Amino acid sequence: MQGENSKDAKRGTRLILASIYRQKKLTFTALFAGFIWTVAKTGVPLLIESVINKGVVNGSLNQLFFWSGAVAVAGLVQGGASGLRRYNAFSMAFHVETDLRQRLFAHLQRLHMAFHDQAQTGQLMSRAASDLEQVSNLCLNFPITVSSALIVAVTAVILVIINPVLALLTLGTLPLFLLMARSYTRKIGPVTMELQQELGKMATLVEESVVGIRAVKGFGAQEIIQDRAKERANGILKKALQFAYFNASRMPLLYLLPALAPVAVLWYGGYQVIDNKLSPGALVAFLSYVAMLITPLRMVGFFITLLPRSVSAASRVNEILSLSPVIKDLPGARHIDVQKWRESSVGVEFSDVTFSYDGRDEPVLLNFNLKVEPGTSIALVGATASGKTTVIKLIPRFYDVNSGSLKINNLDVKEIRLSDLRKLVGLVFEDTFLFTDTVAANIAFALPNAEMDDIRRAAILSGADEFINELPNGYSTLLGERGVTLSGGQRQRIALARAILGDPPILVLDDATSAVDPSKEHEIVEAMVTVMQGRTTIMIAHRPSTISLADKVAFLHNGKVKAYGAHVELLNSSFEYRHLLAKLESEPDDSSDDPEVISVEKLL
Repeated sequence: MQGENSKDAKRGTRLILASIYRQKKLTFTALFAGFIWTVAKTGVPLLIESVINKGVVNGSLNQLFFWSGAVAVAGLVQGGASGLRRYNAFSMAFHVETDLRQRLFAHLQRLHMAFHDQAQTGQLMSRAASDLEQVSNLCLNFPITVSSALIVAVTAVILVIINPVLALLTLGTLPLFLLMARSYTRKIGPVTMELQQELGKMATLVEESVVGIRAVKGFGAQEIIQDRAKERANGILKKALQFAYFNASRMPLLYLLPALAPVAVLWYGGYQVIDNKLSPGALVAFLSYVAMLITPLRMVGFFITLLPRSVSAASRVNEILSLSPVIKDLPGARHIDVQKWRESSVGVEFSDVTFSYDGRDEPVLLNFNLKVEPGTSIALVGATASGKTTVIKLIPRFYDVNSGSLKINNLDVKEIRLSDLRKLVGLVFEDTFLFTDTVAANIAFALPNAEMDDIRRAAILSGADEFINELPNGYSTLLGERGVTLSGGQRQRIALARAILGDPPILVLDDATSAVDPSKEHEIVEAMVTVMQGRTTIMIAHRPSTISLADKVAFLHNGKVKAYGAHVELLNSSFEYRHLLAKLESEPDDSSDDPEVISVEKLL
């Protein structure tokens, strides 16, 4: 575990350094301004020494005014350099945070569906928010800490030049300070990583309870969720208190050591002034330098406390960025003319396809064969876990087959560029997701530059135009998250419009009527009849009214096509097919509809 934490820390450190280097212009400017600030600040005590020895002690007004003016100029330079350093430090930190957030978001979009199926949304949100904020905070303090470390180094040299003995008394505690700081970072690292993990778990719970608020309230599970939140919050509190304990037990010592130096200087330096071995101006300058060490050393100490948590946060971000997409363009993948394919019918063929999800021994599809002729439609029907949803996930390459082949127009989908392949396929999912945006923007989600006439045409084809015009602001009406202001049928029709806006030659419908009230089903069915014309359509269906729209039906059982033919043919020839539809059609409270004896006529 310790070795793994060490590896994570190294990866996190490399990510931070690489991110800072990407902003090298801002970083260099901040560091250069910090150098000027250091020169001006460390020069002030020497100038004060000249004010005292050449002006005050010698009684020379000219020397007093001259060196006092030099102190003022040094102060102006110091102030200007400090402002320039802080502005560029902030700019660099914000650019790093923005760059990492954009890279993280873009990488999440590229990662395969298997990753998203397993990843917790709250953990991803935590990485994109609090973890990146921690990294940004470290980057902000990086140039400031470098300046502080430079002041410590320059001051140490000047102290040795002024008086080696006093310098030894002042700097004698510095090695102990560094050893304590190193020990602190090694011990606090695992605690900060665990704290970030606990914060991610809390974010997951909050996200799930908000998105699933209907389920929470519907099952009266508010107290259960509150108990879970309390447990997660206590977990965060426990780790935060461990973090606080380390800070409280180590930081006072890190602050105390620099504060002991002035005591030693006053004792030994005062003795040397009394013994005429050191001038008063030199003692004042020395004390000024000693005082100058305290704040930079504390800044270094603060950076040391910040470093482990920020490195832990960076390593969590790196966990995502280091993942390689499993589904990607293969070398030599072909670009196809999507417009030409739109103008002609497109066929789909599965040949001896075997597929299983990661971590599962049993294949979902086993030697699966299915051919969909160009311009025709097919309904996939089967019991739960028969492989229907897996079939439609393979078409746009959400997953790749383990063996066998999946071809579109006799071209293996792996040989087509992903961007082109997904333009060929229009998808309507069972669970329709609508974004918090206008109706028009939701329809034009994948084609944000689409003309309004094209958007309206797609809505007319999907049967959505009429109810959209009845909304308060028509196509400019802002929809709530997940489109909750619309009925299930209205959401599905907008999803249909979104799928066909790009005029895809292949249409994939994942049980598009399942979330629609049976009394409103005819509205979706009418829309489906319109949008299916001229397109190769593959649909998952359970209701006879939807199944009957398809030219052919593939009855799936245990990952294979058990029966194939027209809906009416299968009703007459396949008892298993007829029995399944009878079970799906019968209502739990309708004792007259026994699935064993339900008539064929009722399933037509």
